[in-house]
Amino acid sequence: MRVLVVEDDVKIASFVKKGLEQAGFSVDHADNGEDGFHLLSTEPYDAAVVDIILPRMDGVTMVESLRSQGCMTPVIFLSARRSVEERVKGLQAGGDDYLVKPFAFSELLARVRSLIRRATGAKEASRLVAGALEMDLARHIVLKGGRELELQPREFQLLEYLMRHVGTVVSKTMIMEHVWDYNFDPQTNVVEANICRLRKKIDGEGSSGVIRTVRGVGYMLEGEEA
Repeated sequence: MRVLVVEDDVKIASFVKKGLEQAGFSVDHADNGEDGFHLLSTEPYDAAVVDIILPRMDGVTMVESLRSQGCMTPVIFLSARRSVEERVKGLQAGGDDYLVKPFAFSELLARVRSLIRRATGAKEASRLVAGALEMDLARHIVLKGGRELELQPREFQLLEYLMRHVGTVVSKTMIMEHVWDYNFDPQTNVVEANICRLRKKIDGEGSSGVIRTVRGVGYMLEGEEA
């Protein structure tokens, strides 16, 4: 899952970015409204955390402009302003949620996950299932047929992305953007290398198993065990 944080306060931005990354998200950061607007207009994000008071373009104006262009990325506003009027203004501008500073990171994380869950129509926030694979997001563990797989953090993120798109082919570019935060680079083999390691851990040596390569297109996680 890919999130954009638009916040000009360096300490808050670092705190939020680090926390979301530790929770398994890929996170980009913009320190002003114009850059935030550009990124949300041109890049695919699953959610955005946006401060209201920003240089070069305030958060409310930024979200209003995005909504007028058809960008429906879920947005949670951050603000030190506690008045009901300010909250209503933010929500009327197109924001999906509003959190007052100072805030507990656990609450922000819960709200971000809730926004993504509502936007994607996910029925279960803490558990993903694909055939014999089960992923417990809350405990950060993966089981296959009851056997726990020992995955590195990036392997876990890669498998989570594939499981959220089970039965659908996802391109290398999509994986790079959502799991590694990279723009497409045809010279890198980081996706292939991690797919290979993930296959070995899921199915053992020499097996393509549930992760299928669709040549010239990308990868697909099968819904049923191969």
